[in-house]
Amino acid sequence: MDEIQGTLITTESLKADFVRLGLRPGMTVIVHASFKSLGQWVAGGPVAVILALEEALDETGTLVMPTHTGDLSDPSEWVNPPVRDSWWKTIREQMPPFDVDLTPTFGMGIIAECFRKQQGVLRSVHPQVSFAARGKHARTITDNHGLSYALGEQSPLARIYDIDGWVLLLGVGHANNTSLHLAEYRADYKTKSERICKAPMKRDGVRSWIEFLELDFDSDDFTLLGEAFEHDTGLFIRGKVAGADALLARQRDLVDYAVQWLGTNRQ
Repeated sequence: MDEIQGTLITTESLKADFVRLGLRPGMTVIVHASFKSLGQWVAGGPVAVILALEEALDETGTLVMPTHTGDLSDPSEWVNPPVRDSWWKTIREQMPPFDVDLTPTFGMGIIAECFRKQQGVLRSVHPQVSFAARGKHARTITDNHGLSYALGEQSPLARIYDIDGWVLLLGVGHANNTSLHLAEYRADYKTKSERICKAPMKRDGVRSWIEFLELDFDSDDFTLLGEAFEHDTGLFIRGKVAGADALLARQRDLVDYAVQWLGTNRQ
């Protein structure tokens, strides 16, 4: 058994790493995380990560994670993988509507999926880009999430900005930073456009497909944007949490920089 390679990772060791990185009691932090990046031997799995984050922030802080459900969309838009045209009608008729308690995350990772089910976590009610939060500002962040332009001014991202919250990228890159979409709404660039989205929802107890307007997002340049932010500003902290590369930065610094960068570079 002594031949087993790797380091044992625990709630206590993760908390120590988060504190060393810069997490403090009272902070509001939105976390984008890859569980696999931490290492093979995490005692307690994603639960240990969540508890470590919450202990670092304590009861005066607020932990936020994206709990998006992009699969609740019109099947005609599916490309990875696509489905047969002949199935579209059946999917539209029978796909279950968004349920804030039941609907699982899609492509958000095991940490976010575990977090959304924790007692005391609140989740916003958007059918495609919901967010979950727990702590002091959880209700402020998750209430009144707008249906259209759902990562803009009526979004949890904008409320985190108002609170002066932080972004933690844990084992993921800038391409995963949802807060940069808030900058897309606020930036002025020539290629900005909108599209119509659809999702199954219940309204007054009746299931139906709801249409709403959305910005036509483009995250293809987010990695370049993030690298430019790091090169130009120094307003971030880089470190290690277990085996994962981590970045911590004020969301306002990221968003404000991104607004200017997008306005210059998306022309």
